[in-house]
Amino acid sequence: MSTRRKFLGAATAVGAMAFLGDTQAASADEGDPGPDSEALELHARNAIVAVDTDTQKNYGALRAELMNHLSPVIVVQNDDRGGLYTLIHNGEQESLHPVSEIFEQAKSIAHAPLGIYSIIAPYLSHRIPNLPSSARLDQHDVDMVAFKGPGTNDWVSPLQAFGATLTTARQRLDHAHMPQELEASSTQILDIALKFINESVRRGSFDMKSFENFTGRLSGAIGTNMRYATRAQIEGVENLMKRWRGKVGREDWPGLYIVVLSIWTTSALNQNSIVVKRFMDPARADSHLIDLPTAQSPADPVFVALDNLARIVQDNVAAEMVFPLEQKLADALKGPEDLLAQEILHQLACPYRGKTGTKKAVGTAS
Repeated sequence: MSTRRKFLGAATAVGAMAFLGDTQAASADEGDPGPDSEALELHARNAIVAVDTDTQKNYGALRAELMNHLSPVIVVQNDDRGGLYTLIHNGEQESLHPVSEIFEQAKSIAHAPLGIYSIIAPYLSHRIPNLPSSARLDQHDVDMVAFKGPGTNDWVSPLQAFGATLTTARQRLDHAHMPQELEASSTQILDIALKFINESVRRGSFDMKSFENFTGRLSGAIGTNMRYATRAQIEGVENLMKRWRGKVGREDWPGLYIVVLSIWTTSALNQNSIVVKRFMDPARADSHLIDLPTAQSPADPVFVALDNLARIVQDNVAAEMVFPLEQKLADALKGPEDLLAQEILHQLACPYRGKTGTKKAVGTAS
């Protein structure tokens, strides 16, 4: 069976011979190791590793050049404003935030309970009270989050500072010219949040139960804010996609790639991905919509998106050329699956040769 390493290694070796003239030139360049067996082995290992080193260098050069030819591409960087959208087409770029300010305002107010939690969480008791959600809490997770415990009141000052932020927002809410329903739900969220803060500071204590009692009263109001944020995002993105579809044109639009960058916790079913997919060629949407999880928001989202997309596009072509007779290997090379994944699963599922004992289950370790 032809493997990726064998194929690429052979190609690199042919290129090396054509460049150097013959294998003797390569030996002369490295120096004669002499009769020392350890030196011979070291030179042999270095020569073998050089195959992949050169492969990676040439692969990187192809990727860097390919980035300049990717078109049309839409890059979406998820952010607090509903997403920064960038269109790359025929060497030109256009970037903007298409979602109205209602999105950011509605989500900002709805985040108040999360802001309070972020302050008090380290000071929680490790004892989980009997609450409706208790069964879904992992005790080890609670132990790690509550790393300071309830033995100190260091939480008071930061909680009061956050309360001051909420108070300012509450006092100026009616000047934001929000829709009446959204203003009412935002008022409710801020008022109940401030009540929890004031009562906790006055008592000098809080716990999971008091916090859950506080947040339990906000489900309806938070739902209203989410509905307004969602409506603003859908309208803004749809209007932009319609305009860009006309700009790119019917001939180029079917080949569109869209790369959506988001933090891992929102990448599996991302809000922007759901909206934009409806505007893509249905036959290509599953392969041309790339959800790219990131550890943190990149400083240059367009570069990160194009760099990753270049890998995907060149691997799509390489997969069918490198493995024309091995469909499973081709699919692994052009997808997110590691090329060795299936072989590792196969070997882990089989009994170890030469050893006695029962068959190990996949995913278990000794």
